[in-house]
Amino acid sequence: MGAEFDLGDDEGAAIFSAHRVRSRLSQGGYAVSTFRETLSWGSQRLYSLFDDGAPADSLVHARTHLVDEVLRAAWQKFLPEATEGLALVAVGGYGRGELLPYSDIDILLLHSGDALEAHRKALEALTAFNWDIGLEVGQSVRTAEECVEEAAKDITVITNLLEARMLVGDAELFARMQDALTPDRVWSVKDFFEAKKAEQAARHRKYDDTGYKLEPNVKESPGGLRDIHTIGWVAKRHFGAQTLGELRERGFLTKQECDELFAGQDFLWRVRFALHMITGRREDRLLFDSQIKVAQLFGYVDTDSNKAVEQFMQLYYRTIKSLSCLNDMLLQLFDEAILKPAEGQPQILNARFQIRNGYLEARDPETFCKQPWALLEVFLLLQQHPRIEGIRAQTLRLILRDGRLLNDEVRNSVKARALFMEMFREGRGLTRNLRRMNRYGVLGRYLPQFGRIVGLMQYDLFHTLTVDEHILYVVRNARRFAMQRFRHELPFCSQIMERLPKPELLYLAALWHDMAKGRTGDHSELGADEARRFCLEHGLSHSDAKLVAWLVQDHLLMSLTAQKQDISDANVVTAFAHRVGDRARLDYLFLLTCADIRGTNPALWNSWRESLLRDLYRQSVRILEGGVDEGTLEQERATEARNRALTLLAGRSIDAATAEQVWARFGRDYFLRHSPEELAWQLPAMLSANEADLPLVMVDAVDNRGTSVFIYTRDRDHLFGLSTGVLARLGLNILDARLDTTDDGFVLDSYVVQESDNTPIVPGIRTEEIRQSLSKVLSDPEVSTVDVNRRVSQRLKHFDTPTQVYFSQDEARQRTVLELVAADQPGLLSLIGRVFQKRGILVNAAKVATIGERAEDVFYVTDRMRRPITDDKVLNELREVLLRTLDRQDRN
Repeated sequence: MGAEFDLGDDEGAAIFSAHRVRSRLSQGGYAVSTFRETLSWGSQRLYSLFDDGAPADSLVHARTHLVDEVLRAAWQKFLPEATEGLALVAVGGYGRGELLPYSDIDILLLHSGDALEAHRKALEALTAFNWDIGLEVGQSVRTAEECVEEAAKDITVITNLLEARMLVGDAELFARMQDALTPDRVWSVKDFFEAKKAEQAARHRKYDDTGYKLEPNVKESPGGLRDIHTIGWVAKRHFGAQTLGELRERGFLTKQECDELFAGQDFLWRVRFALHMITGRREDRLLFDSQIKVAQLFGYVDTDSNKAVEQFMQLYYRTIKSLSCLNDMLLQLFDEAILKPAEGQPQILNARFQIRNGYLEARDPETFCKQPWALLEVFLLLQQHPRIEGIRAQTLRLILRDGRLLNDEVRNSVKARALFMEMFREGRGLTRNLRRMNRYGVLGRYLPQFGRIVGLMQYDLFHTLTVDEHILYVVRNARRFAMQRFRHELPFCSQIMERLPKPELLYLAALWHDMAKGRTGDHSELGADEARRFCLEHGLSHSDAKLVAWLVQDHLLMSLTAQKQDISDANVVTAFAHRVGDRARLDYLFLLTCADIRGTNPALWNSWRESLLRDLYRQSVRILEGGVDEGTLEQERATEARNRALTLLAGRSIDAATAEQVWARFGRDYFLRHSPEELAWQLPAMLSANEADLPLVMVDAVDNRGTSVFIYTRDRDHLFGLSTGVLARLGLNILDARLDTTDDGFVLDSYVVQESDNTPIVPGIRTEEIRQSLSKVLSDPEVSTVDVNRRVSQRLKHFDTPTQVYFSQDEARQRTVLELVAADQPGLLSLIGRVFQKRGILVNAAKVATIGERAEDVFYVTDRMRRPITDDKVLNELREVLLRTLDRQDRN
């Protein structure tokens, strides 16, 4: 399908005319080298045309012209006399006339049976020749009857044959095949349409029903070229349309919509062409490294507020958003024309809207012109009437046409504000509704702040979605806490959700929490001010507005506290609890934090992070409702952990006196840092271990926090660097490190780990491999370093993260806090451990966080005498060594 197959007077058409191509080939005697040189010449000419700004349709059709002539010439070389009973047919995208530099070249060798046998040797030579000249041809060989048989069984086959285009050979044979594939013989229009709709839905699900991920597929993602193809296929099957332009002639598209469709297709073609040109292969994914190069090819440059790549990607996301709207509308129009041609009796809802054939429609084409606030009402009605399947195509067209009427006057009206707030109070269907509003441009017009972040990406590996899509995912996650069918996902969150007096305040905080991104200044502070103003303007009380604004301003507080501070320290927990203020605000913040992390990056959410947040929440509740101070909280927690561990140990025939004899060697921090399940897991092994058995290494999933690695041995140099080096060499991610040393010279080191792809470790062979690898290295006194022979991933190489080192003092616990930001790389902790060892620094604990391409780690350290490091000269020297070591390693 696509635009008209016509290059007009374009320079590319003259270059790739049949005469020009044949002349080049004949001058070289039709040798393999001549064919290869001609194809190379054609590719270089196309690249030049691209650089000169030639229209994308000219480029893809010019490439098709070139391949057509090359294949025809090759056919004549090997089958100069063969015409009857054989035909070479272009199918699929090639048949459609849409070839990019490295697109698949799909052809059908159509034969009558006898002709295939008569010319088998020549055809085999032709196939080999096509590969020799550099054409990666995908070829099927069938009779017309076999084509019909295969097409009847497979929607992809009939779709490919729908695009069939004769290249050379027996025209009557080709016509006979086409006649046998008409809708009255195979795949009726109705069956074909339903199959293509189901196929598109399945494809969208493969991409989580969003085209707004940060490395989208230009062809297959929702809103991509394949959605345009789907429209074209249905149109061709339904009324024989040969071009998308015919949709306008038949009344399915207005001129503006048709122009928008062609502009979107042209843009995606240019992006895909650029990807092929840059990578030198068939590539449809806009990966991080390609995004920068494509942005440069498109002429974007960095500005103070936005990188060139972010500007380009925002245009990409806004383009696929527009194409998704058109796809929705056209499929709905086809649905009405093909599946529901008879007009049903409407069910009137109010003076403005009614339901017809299960879809919501405006009763008057001027509804939104007369009452623009109805642009919000239409979505509220969808929430209030969940049986409605969607919006009728003609009404959707009116929404797209009249969305501009949502101006300041309408936004400031009591009616519009009441309708918008009612969606949040309704709750049910809110996520789907907001997605529709965003898709059709209504949300960004009603909230201009949201409109500014539509399609806005952040060029990093941490945020996997555009800002607008992330916000809607966070709202979705918050809504799921209130829905019974999702209670199994996070039951603790669902329990807290039941206590919220006004769930709509959580949804509003989720909507506003990142809406000020992409602007100069702190997005949390800017967003808080705007959220407060919005709430007051929409009739919320001052106390509710204050709560929403606080949640927006401090939406990162709980996440940062749990992941970057030592929450076994009661001073940390107390400071956090006092900043929160009361239990109600804690409930809202906890739920917003969980929803936000889960909506930022699927790899971020795991049982370990959940346990950190839950632990911080529970400790904070004790402070906020129990009125305990720091010392009392720590004493109570340590005692509780010991008592619960003793209960667990009683089942293993270990009495309290035996346990306390071992535990007497350990300080209170050991009991604050470990769960009762971990204490009960570690103690029996330590009891039975002799000096000759050391090092004792245990690996297991103990308490639903992930896989724990426990090391018990005599203290020795390099221990932290060696342990983390072995774990890194095994391809493991370290989430947490807790390091304790007894007064009699033993260490109890605990790590929480997962696989490098953020999946849990499978018990059995893998855990035994970890245990044996650590035991082998730690038992050898001659080993002082572990080489981590793992390459930095290709994705990480495209980000420049300078190393930063900050120091502070934890006076209450007599230790120094070292915060480090650096480029993530395999074996990073081991490198840092080597530096610490050489400088005589002991690690007391570590909080490890990988934020996309950045490692943001916190180390609690002392000198060899277990004293805090306060000498500025020593700290500055340590900073310089770390900067020099890690930046040099990053460059390598």
